[in-house]
Amino acid sequence: MAFAGMNYLAIIAATVASYIFGALWYNALAKPWMAALGVKPEDLKGPGGKVSPVPFVIAFLAQLVMAWMLAGVIGHLGPGQITLRNGVISAAFLWFGFVMTTLAVNYAFARRRPMLAAIDGGHWLGVMLVQGAVIGAFGAP
Repeated sequence: MAFAGMNYLAIIAATVASYIFGALWYNALAKPWMAALGVKPEDLKGPGGKVSPVPFVIAFLAQLVMAWMLAGVIGHLGPGQITLRNGVISAAFLWFGFVMTTLAVNYAFARRRPMLAAIDGGHWLGVMLVQGAVIGAFGAP
C-alpha cells in the first residue's frame, strides 16, 4: 500500500494508534482538563444529554491528516532514512516548532490557563511521537 513513497498502511496505523493514545490521555486527565477549561461534565453534553460524535470524527480526521503530512516530512529525509528514530525525532521537532508554538499563541490570546496548554500540548506531543514511531517503524514502502 504505497503511493509516491508513502506507506498508507503506516499512515492508517499511526492514525489509529494516536487516536487510541488520545483517548487514554484524556480519559486519565479528564478532571484536570475540565477544571483547566472551566467546564463541568454536563457542559460537554448537547441536547438530550448526549455527547456529540462530531468532535471525535473531526479529531480522527485531523490525526489522519497529521499522520499523512508527517509521513511526507519523514519521507523527505531521503532513502533509507525512514526509521523509528528519525520518525520520533522528526515528530518532536515538528511538535515543538509548529504545534506547541501555535497552542501557546492561541491560548495566550484566549487567556487560557497554563494547565490547559500543558494538558493539550502533552496530548499533541504524544500524538506526534506515536505517529512518528509507527511511521518510522513501518519504514519505506
